[in-house]
Amino acid sequence: MTTHFIKKILVLLVVLVVLVPPVWAGNKRIMTTRAAKVMAERALVESVYGLKVRAKEEVQDMIAASFIGETDTKTSATISGIKIEEVVYDEQKDIAKVTASIQLDSITNIDGQTVPLKNRVFRRVAFATSTPSQAGPLKALRAAEIDAYKELVKRVVGFTLESKTSVKNYMLTSDMVKTRVMATIYLAEVTEFGWAENGDAYVKMVLNVDEAGEVLDDRVVGEKDVIEVEGAGAQVDDFSAAKSK
Repeated sequence: MTTHFIKKILVLLVVLVVLVPPVWAGNKRIMTTRAAKVMAERALVESVYGLKVRAKEEVQDMIAASFIGETDTKTSATISGIKIEEVVYDEQKDIAKVTASIQLDSITNIDGQTVPLKNRVFRRVAFATSTPSQAGPLKALRAAEIDAYKELVKRVVGFTLESKTSVKNYMLTSDMVKTRVMATIYLAEVTEFGWAENGDAYVKMVLNVDEAGEVLDDRVVGEKDVIEVEGAGAQVDDFSAAKSK
């Protein structure tokens, strides 16, 4: 084997090392970032097109341990024009953060109403992971987001409250309070989100009262120019553990 031939082989090996990706490069990063993009797209659809919210809360005998809070949401839309502005991936935690935006002149919302938006830009941030052990904070954040939507619906549309109390021999024998709400909400924007030291998540959401009044055909009475609410979400269900004691 000549020296010239050996040099050619060495050069080829160097080129392969430099240009060819490592054989162990996998698809986790791709899957995580793509999932985060889908989450950001959903967030924009919920903000602009809207979503249906159904929630109920119940407290019996004034004991917090009896509290029941349930919220379900649903949306479905065909939308185009969403732009992915930024993708940040944390290699160590396997968490992707995606910022997406959309600019629309108008949209036909979830209630079939055409809403003029005058080329307004909506922007949302979303997260995703492929590692189940890292999903806790992200699930808590989504729970806080849904809680914020529920609080907005209660402020804008209102809710139904049912209460029954019984007293016998001057002693409270039973007390029950239920609230129910089922409505649609749109044009809500997230202004702030994060996590407390204990891991609980929070989401601050706002809705322009004038826009809400125009779309809902009734101005929201007694509210300021902007309605702001804060939703909460938890990573750990220590409430159920407390109830069993």
